[in-house]
Amino acid sequence: MPRMKFFTPSELKPAGWLRRELEIQAAGLSGNLDKVWPDVRDSRWVGGDREGWERVPYWLDGFIPLAYLLDDADMIGRAKRYIDAIVAGQQEDGWLCPCAESERAGYDMWALYLIDKVLMLYYDCSGDERIPGVVERSLFNLYGHIKEHPIFSWAHSRWFECLIPIFRLYEMKPEEWLLDLGRLLRDQGMKYEEIYSDWKYTVPERKWQWETHVVNQGMAIKEGALSSLLDSGDPEKAEADDSFSEFMLEKLFEYHGNAVGHFNGDECLAGLSPIQGTELCGVTETMYSYEVLYALTGNPVWADRLEKLAFNAFPATITPDMWGHQYDQMTNQAACVRMEKPVFNTNSGESNLYGLEPNYGCCTANFNQGWPKFARSVFLRSADGIAVNAVAPAVLETEIGGVRVRVESDTLYPFGSAVNYIVTAEKPVEFALTLRIPGTAAAAEIDGEQAEPGSLVTLKRTWEGTSAVVLDLGFDVKFVRRPTGLYSLERGPLVYALKIGEDWTKLEYERNGVERKFPYCDWEVRPTTEWQYAFDGLDPAKIEVDEKGEIGDLPFAPENAPLILRVPVRRINWGYETEYRMVARALPLSSMPIGPAETVEFIPYGCTDIRMTEIPVAEIPGNDA
Repeated sequence: MPRMKFFTPSELKPAGWLRRELEIQAAGLSGNLDKVWPDVRDSRWVGGDREGWERVPYWLDGFIPLAYLLDDADMIGRAKRYIDAIVAGQQEDGWLCPCAESERAGYDMWALYLIDKVLMLYYDCSGDERIPGVVERSLFNLYGHIKEHPIFSWAHSRWFECLIPIFRLYEMKPEEWLLDLGRLLRDQGMKYEEIYSDWKYTVPERKWQWETHVVNQGMAIKEGALSSLLDSGDPEKAEADDSFSEFMLEKLFEYHGNAVGHFNGDECLAGLSPIQGTELCGVTETMYSYEVLYALTGNPVWADRLEKLAFNAFPATITPDMWGHQYDQMTNQAACVRMEKPVFNTNSGESNLYGLEPNYGCCTANFNQGWPKFARSVFLRSADGIAVNAVAPAVLETEIGGVRVRVESDTLYPFGSAVNYIVTAEKPVEFALTLRIPGTAAAAEIDGEQAEPGSLVTLKRTWEGTSAVVLDLGFDVKFVRRPTGLYSLERGPLVYALKIGEDWTKLEYERNGVERKFPYCDWEVRPTTEWQYAFDGLDPAKIEVDEKGEIGDLPFAPENAPLILRVPVRRINWGYETEYRMVARALPLSSMPIGPAETVEFIPYGCTDIRMTEIPVAEIPGNDA
């Protein structure tokens, strides 16, 4: 499929449970960060004296689409205040970042990539005609600056992120100097192809390094595909090459993969252990990479990977009310408490607390791009019509051939198995509606006709009046063997984890001039129910599936989870790691049962706050492992 484009928030709106998630986010930390967090409220980007680098751009990258997707006038006005200040701060020579001229040589230009990307996003949302000129002057200044001061540090390892605003501006002004800038950044930037062709990072190390930083890897998954467009002659007409992206993921999953479709990295790549954890920024940036890759290539595997992260790893590391988040989440997370000696290789013992800025504040600013950008990518504009990326409830209203067209995706997916696409056209118009059949389905039908999971089905027809296309999906429960010998449980796009009772302890305090108080305080979470279990065999037929058919006010809360699996288990002696406070052992002390067979509830991983996800099979006759 040729390249696809993102619709604007004036055309595409979330619906159903997805809209509710955005409303929760707007009422939570993301929607209030400019009121309560000094690094955004008092940033140098808006004339204050706090951080003047990545945090405001990170926050705006999610806050802007959130405001416009919800048509929230107050949030739109607050976003404009920041944009106005940034535009007003641009120097005569095009320099955009908030630093003195004497500081330019030492300023890490990563923040410029981010703010130019944010400005083009703001233009797509608002139509503000000032923005393309601001970005053009900024990029031209960057072109001259890096000839004299080559990129370093984060700008060096994330050079390809600047291709996002470069290519967006090139759509509007196809001038060769923009592509030359992209090639210069590539020449100066980190060579991921060389690093991965001689992959040395199979085992985690207790040291910080650029080459294994987990967020760098999540971003760089799209590097090869973006870079390939620089050599195409015309990036607007070229098909991106995602072969290196696949090669990267193969290595990452083999040596650092986890049960929820991501790779472990507590700051840096951390191996296969279910207690090692992964950074929230890495999850959100990998989601964005998958969105870009699907738009560039039309390869449905990227949408499958996006859904697995969006429905599992992402919501699981944020409190259901979105006032708190973790820096690191663990797939086997029996508790979240402060550790004097951290289990993490390079992060602090507070990294798995839920709170305002556990460990480090980058995730505080950056996590809020997850849901808005996901919502913005549900439908994409294809060369001959409309294409489905992620399956989720949304409404698209756009024009095709001068005719007003409305497409609604009415679904409870991933908590339900039916998707109703309702197409309305003001008058007859021909276009293609390309449906993506999730590769995680065991079976699929479109209007009663079989369809292949993992495929794209294009319905090219003349649409008139209102039509309905029904996609019915079938899901199987399956046990997935992990490299550690443990097993995880999946059904469709959802991974399931043991539901554990929770006791939350509020931590209110002030540190470095930053106040934590309810609702943006920190939290410790301890288990109140048993968590030491093994599967009583690997027979999916013995698992009862309870589909409730409705989604509550907090879609990803453990209470009233929309789907429940009732699973036969046996209690075992798992135990805590002796060196670390309330951290479940990487592997249990024993898989021998110490209790009778019982049935417990497993809920979607994304609905959990503490959890056990990778579990052994009880060592009794007849249980195969």
